[in-house]
Amino acid sequence: MTLYAELHRHLGGSVVPRILWRYFERHSPELISGFADYSAFEDFYTRPRNTLDEYLQLHTLVESVQTVETLPYFIYRLLRGAYIFENLAYLELRYTPYLRTPDHLSQSQRIDMMAEIVEVVGKASKLPEYPIVTSQILCMHSRLPFEVNKAIVDLAAQSRQYVCAIDVAGGDSYSAERINEWIRLYDYARSLGLNTTGHLYETTAGCDPQLLPYLMRIGHGIQIPLLYPELLKDLALRNQCLEVCPTTYIKTGTLQDIRQLKLVFERCFDAGVDIAICTDNAGLHNVRLPFEYENLLTYDIINFEQLQACQDAAFRHAFAWPHRQRPASLLNGLLNPQPTKALAMME
Repeated sequence: MTLYAELHRHLGGSVVPRILWRYFERHSPELISGFADYSAFEDFYTRPRNTLDEYLQLHTLVESVQTVETLPYFIYRLLRGAYIFENLAYLELRYTPYLRTPDHLSQSQRIDMMAEIVEVVGKASKLPEYPIVTSQILCMHSRLPFEVNKAIVDLAAQSRQYVCAIDVAGGDSYSAERINEWIRLYDYARSLGLNTTGHLYETTAGCDPQLLPYLMRIGHGIQIPLLYPELLKDLALRNQCLEVCPTTYIKTGTLQDIRQLKLVFERCFDAGVDIAICTDNAGLHNVRLPFEYENLLTYDIINFEQLQACQDAAFRHAFAWPHRQRPASLLNGLLNPQPTKALAMME
């Protein structure tokens, strides 16, 4: 059985619509009062958007209910589905801890509470019945001030038992006024020995080469092979990996046809740049990682040899994968899942 490593999954977009609907029914019915039934909600939650910014607004719907009290509920169901239906051996969850703190608190109080959020996520992710190796990527955010983003970097450095890297979220278009802030923050993170990734070159608005040297992996990055293939040589020299999330680009209107990705893979393989295939927001897409691989094969975007290369690249570039090899205990567990747990997925 093939095992998968997932390097780019947002906690806010990881909740499948059925699980989210049932949570709202039980605890926050006012949030779904505008929908006639589940089908209407699922259509709204998973339908394509016109732009990346419009798509990202959906994150706020989930962030508002992912609190210190409810995070274990959502993470348990996420890991259960990932183990049973996706054959994940490794999972990096990324999110902005500040946005999981109560917004009525002061900025300093919210910063102080972030450590509790990281600990809750870390402990909730260690489930003996679903032996997936997990780690967190803490996301700075383009909506947050420098002081909060620096506190997120400091927290990542202080929480290495739970955190493997930092990221910046909120879209991939960074204003000229703030680009120096991001450079300072990433330079600071690297000085602390932190691993780095970042949303960059996902859309044509997010093509700023200044941040590239500070990143060990690039969140999306598809516009590099599409529009700036001359940069691929430097990416290969720096051993940088693209985290490509195929369904995302259709959902955000970034690409009109998934077959446009064929050029991305061809140019990256030719230049020696690794690609890890990821889901990004599996819940918003209502899609699982093995389907992303299968879809690329179906549309003749990659062949089986390239598929294997992408699977291997995902493990090789995983920030917290132990010894870069697949433990036998994980393999045995994934080959023998409990059928009763699969039925419980729909609870």
